[in-house]
Amino acid sequence: MKPSPKTESGLGLSSRLFYGFGSVAFGVKDNGFSYLLLLFYNQVVGLPATEVGLALMIALVFDAIIDPMVGQFSDNLRSRWGRRHPLMYASALPMALCYAAIWNPPHWDHQALFFYLLGMAILIRGIVSFYEVPSSALAAEFSTSYDERSTLLSFRYFFAWVGGLAIQTLAFAVLLTPDATHKIGQLNPVGYARYGLVGAVVIFISILVSTAGTHRHIPQLKAPPPRRVLTPGQVLSEMKESLSNRSFLFLLAAGIAAALAAGLGASLNGYFNTFFWGFTAKQISLLTGTVFLSAFMALPAGPMLSRVLGKRRTSITFTILSLVIGIGPLFLRAAGLMPPNGSPALLPIIVVTSVINTTFIIIASTMGSSMVADVVEAAELKTGRRSEGLFFAASAFIAKSVSGFGILAASILISAIGLKPGMTPANTSPDVLRHLALVYGPTIIVLHAIGMTLLMGYKINRASHQETLRLLAAEAEEAVHPIM
Repeated sequence: MKPSPKTESGLGLSSRLFYGFGSVAFGVKDNGFSYLLLLFYNQVVGLPATEVGLALMIALVFDAIIDPMVGQFSDNLRSRWGRRHPLMYASALPMALCYAAIWNPPHWDHQALFFYLLGMAILIRGIVSFYEVPSSALAAEFSTSYDERSTLLSFRYFFAWVGGLAIQTLAFAVLLTPDATHKIGQLNPVGYARYGLVGAVVIFISILVSTAGTHRHIPQLKAPPPRRVLTPGQVLSEMKESLSNRSFLFLLAAGIAAALAAGLGASLNGYFNTFFWGFTAKQISLLTGTVFLSAFMALPAGPMLSRVLGKRRTSITFTILSLVIGIGPLFLRAAGLMPPNGSPALLPIIVVTSVINTTFIIIASTMGSSMVADVVEAAELKTGRRSEGLFFAASAFIAKSVSGFGILAASILISAIGLKPGMTPANTSPDVLRHLALVYGPTIIVLHAIGMTLLMGYKINRASHQETLRLLAAEAEEAVHPIM
């Protein structure tokens, strides 16, 4: 059997696939939180939308504390299984169990259910950090190449989207089915219980397969130098020094603005498909299934565009394109230029725009994570420490902000326009739906404009990254052979 061809990083195709496959776990969790959790707890369980948003936002505050701590711990962990893999192995079972639990809430009263949702959200997000932070940090360890990192992270985003889309397609096609009591499948609580169990199994398998598949590379990964035990104050000081990189701070701020926009869109996706466009569960399943094309198109396109345009320009360009394509149908409907609900032409139009829009979103998102990887060496040049885990903790925080910020914003919008729990498309006023579109569209435009403006402060490019690598190599050579 021929070995798979090696890339600049020295990784064969099988290793890139194993590395990327682990993000199926995050894709399943993030898809559920972003697209279904608000709809489930609001319209099915019966919690007010603002309380669902508040619970997820409080959990995000805990993330802001947990993620960098996990990153710092991972960067300095010394074990026979390296810095990353012990945490990755340990996260598999707890994450699966908690994910099943959040979709199977107990029959408690209103107030108790709020605290149940809050507790489960904090647990799931915290456990995700113990897998996602060290796993994603491996991209910066596997390769220092400006372009190869985009390729590695393209595999990661590919599997995250495929995993999330697969579970969502399965949910609407098989699990969220109508019954005698619930005429609309996506409002059937039994389907969500099944969904949680299936998602838990997929999460458990993907984490173990990816971690075991990359285990053989542990001897080639960087080990932290032996250090004395630091005081909490010294740890915080090192974290502050590493994270103070100017390009990183602009990238982080831009990422949070983009995450808020993405999260708002994802959280309202179920509402738009169910109430605004009037699609059935089967139609939503078909719509979701066709978006698989986006992941396959973005996988080769992202690295290629990065080589031609650079990472920052690619991210900004495709954010603008995704914005135009994504909100176009809403403004066309407001102008009376879209087919009416129930028309055979409506679903194909939304399918085409969704596939194109999602392709552009994946490309822009991949560039964002790849830019995080390039900050590692810039910070190392200043601090003398490699902090892949710490920087990718910030990347994980941005990814989780999609559901945290997004669900909060979506819940406020839903409450403001008067879309109450228990409503169906048949008894929803057209004015409510018109207000949904007219508030959502401008909000998304403003958020993306803020994000793209902030991204201009990120100054690392191919040339500056190569110069940083040269200076680090010179420092390493001088450390081995000091000039007398």
